[in-house]
Amino acid sequence: MENMGDRTTLLETGRYVQRHVEDGARAESGAAGSAETAADAETEERHRRAADAGDTASMSVLGAMLLRRGDLDAAEPYLRAATAEGERAAANNLGVLLHQRGYVDEAAGWWRVAAVAGSAAAAHALGRHYRELGDDPAAEYWLRQSAEQGHALGAYALADLLEHRSDVGAERWLRAAAEQGHREAAYRLARALEERARETGHPGADAVYRSGTGPPTSAGRRRPGADTGPREDTGEGAPGGPSLISEAAQWYRQAAARGHRRAALHLGAILEKRGELKEAGRWYLTSAKDGEARAACALGFLLRDAGDEESAAVWWLRAAQEGDGNAANALGALHAARGEQQTAERWYRAAMDAGDVNGAYNLGLLCAAQDRTVQAEQWYRRAAYAGHREAANALAVLLLQADDPTGAEPWFSKAAEAGSVDAAFNLGILYAGRDDDGTALRWYERAAAAGHTEAALQVGIACLRDGDERSAERHLRCAAGGGSAEAAFRLATVLDSRRPPPGPPALGEPHGVKTECEQWYERAAEQGHRRAQVRVGMLAAGRGDIADAARWYREAAEAGSRNGAFNLGLLLAREGGEREAALWWTRAAQAGHGRAALRLALLAARRGELTEGQRWCARAVELGPAEVAERAARLREALHQELTA
Repeated sequence: MENMGDRTTLLETGRYVQRHVEDGARAESGAAGSAETAADAETEERHRRAADAGDTASMSVLGAMLLRRGDLDAAEPYLRAATAEGERAAANNLGVLLHQRGYVDEAAGWWRVAAVAGSAAAAHALGRHYRELGDDPAAEYWLRQSAEQGHALGAYALADLLEHRSDVGAERWLRAAAEQGHREAAYRLARALEERARETGHPGADAVYRSGTGPPTSAGRRRPGADTGPREDTGEGAPGGPSLISEAAQWYRQAAARGHRRAALHLGAILEKRGELKEAGRWYLTSAKDGEARAACALGFLLRDAGDEESAAVWWLRAAQEGDGNAANALGALHAARGEQQTAERWYRAAMDAGDVNGAYNLGLLCAAQDRTVQAEQWYRRAAYAGHREAANALAVLLLQADDPTGAEPWFSKAAEAGSVDAAFNLGILYAGRDDDGTALRWYERAAAAGHTEAALQVGIACLRDGDERSAERHLRCAAGGGSAEAAFRLATVLDSRRPPPGPPALGEPHGVKTECEQWYERAAEQGHRRAQVRVGMLAAGRGDIADAARWYREAAEAGSRNGAFNLGLLLAREGGEREAALWWTRAAQAGHGRAALRLALLAARRGELTEGQRWCARAVELGPAEVAERAARLREALHQELTA
């Protein structure tokens, strides 16, 4: 019979039972020292003499010792003799012996005899026998008999049977077996707790995986769907009792301490998520040394994050050679980042051959970075057809760049429906380009709900356009918090419009306290938003902070803002720097700023440069606005009269 779960020894199956007699017959298997060997030989000889003299207990113990040693011929007569005298342990072990010889039905008969006599181990063996025959009702009956007597392996086998038919009682028996030290039961109990947490939306139940996907310049970028081992949140403080994930971690620890390599992998993942990196690394190392490729891959990421790329590459190589596609992807990304394109491509192909669809996607990224568009499209298509949502999005972008919006749209849709936030945003852009604002907004809203910064900005702009200022503010705050300078600026303008006109400060109130809108203006300005820089400069000037105002005007002007250049000129002129002011006004006027052109005309008139003044007046009339054009026209007429007088 095959073992369920981890491979076990004959003793661990529970089918082989020894009676613990006063002389200390050993029930454990394994290597022993010479003193123990001598003691075992002496014990065996003593039991042999007693058995030959008719002692039933010694017959049972001697038969068990010979069975353990593999001497079936010598063990059988002693076990049969003890069984004939009603020794239930001997009946159970006789069943084991007969099963090993292929006499399955006779073995089951002796197990039944022992089980009826109260042997939990025999009931377990008999239940397993019926399970292999496909007789689940009989299997459940005998396994339950074993489990209810406190037999760990019986409890585990019963849990396995119940879990196979999705019976909720499985967890109870897994727990019973785990509490008695059964490592596979502890591991599966932990997995069941995780699954229950996931189904109930428990905090920390969603696994996050790391892989070697991503742009060729980024070794080991995170992507959903890869499998280097789950990285769960701890779920601490969740309502309704202690954290399921924390309890799962406890059972993983128990199983891992007993040598369960997958439990060590999962325990390492939880510890890493908690920030306990040293202990996580130790469990990853333990699991990796036991041959768990995913643990070797996860250990590689841990080392990479710690700055030790060379050691990371060693573990990735080990995992990749054992067929781990994630590790192969990580190696590919590492070599791509170093500019070793051929080696990177080789590892991406290895990942693909290992069944990791990220390999094809990464090959597409690699080819796209080298302007090998045809090959990139082929690899994207291969990954997209395999269900890789980001590959579908990348393929659609490639088709759109090739002026094929009709071909791009279904791939954007497929990627978006599969959960690609970028694809949802791109669909919004696609429909906006067709002037289908309603459909575009629906896709923007979908992407924004998933946290897409630019999509949130577009939704905020649409809400402003529709007059829904409250919704606009909410979306703009999301986008601004995500780092969008434009969103920060627009949010500031919304808040600014609500401010009452500034009055004189109240008695004792500090002058120049920055409002929330000014803080948002500053955030946008610090990100290089030119209009925000001009506005921050104006607010600083209003507070009397001329130096700060000049700094922001200058930054905006140097970045190409004509308003920044004009305002900087005004500031410089007031401070007596008329010559430099003229330079900035000239830059602003050449960029289309009518007021700057009028200022230059007035400056030229004061200097007596009438022809120059007329030229700038004409430019101001051309640029406007109406008020400026009217003033410039009057000044031009005056200058004309002066010239013709």
